[in-house]
Amino acid sequence: METPKRRRSNTRARLLEGALEVFAERGFHGASVEDICERAGFTRGAFYSNFASKDELVLALFQATTDRLLEQIEALLPELANQPGTLLDAVLGLLDEAAPDQRQWHLISTEFTLHALRDPEAAQALNTQRAMFRDSLTKLVEQITETSGLTLSVPAEQFVRLVIAVHEGARSQSLLEPRKLPPGELEHTFLPMVLEAVSRPSR
Repeated sequence: METPKRRRSNTRARLLEGALEVFAERGFHGASVEDICERAGFTRGAFYSNFASKDELVLALFQATTDRLLEQIEALLPELANQPGTLLDAVLGLLDEAAPDQRQWHLISTEFTLHALRDPEAAQALNTQRAMFRDSLTKLVEQITETSGLTLSVPAEQFVRLVIAVHEGARSQSLLEPRKLPPGELEHTFLPMVLEAVSRPSR
C-alpha cells in the first residue's frame, strides 16, 4: 500500500516531469500552472501543496539535477582521482549527464537565468544551487590534479567556471548549428589547450 509520504513524493516527481516538458515547449513565462497540472494529471491543489510558485518548481528541477550530479561526483572521486589525464573528460562528462535532453534543458536553464537576472530572490536561490555544483566539480579537479602530479597556475574554482562557461556557450552554438558544430567538439578541441596552459608538473 502506498504511504502518504511516498504518494506525495510521486506527485512531486510527476509535476516536475510535466513541468520540464511544458517549460521546454511554451517557455517559463508562457507556461501556466494549469498547463503543468494538466500535463502531470493533477489539480491546482496538488501543485500548490508541493510548490508555492513556478519559481520554486524550477528551482526544484535544478536541485534535483544538482543532487543527482553531486551523488555521481562523490561516487566517481575515488576512481577518477587515481587516473591521470581524466580531468577534462570527467568534468565534461558530468556536465553532459546533467541534461540528457540538451535542447530541453538549455531552453529552461537559459530562460530561468534571464528571469533570475531581473529577480534578486530567484538569483540568490539559483546562485546557491550553482555554487554547490561548482564546489563539487572544484573538489574533483583538485583531487585529480594532485594525484596526477599537476599544479594549476589559477585557482581550481576559476578553471571550473571557465569549463562551465565554454560548455554552456558551446551547447548553445551546437543546438543552433548542429551540422557545423557537433556537440562537444568545441570543448574537446580547446579546453585541453587551456588546461595545458594553466598546469605544470608539481615539484
